[in-house]
Amino acid sequence: MVKQISSVQNSLIKELVQLKEKSRNRKNSDQFLIEGQREIELALKGNYELDTILVYPELFSEEQLNNLTANSLNTIELSKEVYQKLAHRETTEGVLAVAKTKSLELSNLNIDTENPLILIAEAPEKPGNIGALLRTADAANIDAVIIANPKTDMYNPNIIRSSVGCVFTNQIATGSTNEVIDFLKENNINIYCAALQASVDYHTQDYTKPTAIVVGTEATGLSDEWLQHSTQNIIIPMQGQIDSMNVSVAAGILIFEAKRQRGFN
Repeated sequence: MVKQISSVQNSLIKELVQLKEKSRNRKNSDQFLIEGQREIELALKGNYELDTILVYPELFSEEQLNNLTANSLNTIELSKEVYQKLAHRETTEGVLAVAKTKSLELSNLNIDTENPLILIAEAPEKPGNIGALLRTADAANIDAVIIANPKTDMYNPNIIRSSVGCVFTNQIATGSTNEVIDFLKENNINIYCAALQASVDYHTQDYTKPTAIVVGTEATGLSDEWLQHSTQNIIIPMQGQIDSMNVSVAAGILIFEAKRQRGFN
């Protein structure tokens, strides 16, 4: 029998609401919520462990559920009111999952190539920007994304939504700026910092060797630690009236120049 929950006062539903809304609860429970069929499928492909599937039957058919729960996952049917309490999107698909988080420590990164290409973002605050960075990284099929000095946890529902599930398709790690720099130095990875100071045009550099492309926030740029350890600071020439662009756009330009030089391998 599939369990059914129709009250928003149900104790499990109250726990799941806290899981959705509070980073502390996600950290303490090592769990988070995923919304949407594609996102859940990508999480499964990314070897995330799912605990429970929650469905609103009016929007998510039994056939879709059977295809998704081939591994005999625990399933709960929700009333419309309960589903809307948990859902994050205005337009939604009628399915959520409770999943187990993964450790995102640098020591768990599996760099299985001698010539890695890594994207590093220092202290990004906006989930939309983080999601866009993850989408760009997935599109380029780079080896890893590292968030230095993270301001939010990577299982924030806004990041999952804005990344359209690419939080599950990329290899991701987090750490302090000093930890990330040490990791790059230990692995002999060249550091190219997107910065205005002492920079050269980005397309003049050779990214065919082990490479980390580092971007900062549009407001403050990169911290001095990055500039002190940079192999070379790089800049995208601007032809308009402003001197910066959205961080995810800049990262896309730099990453795909590196991919072009590598023959898109």
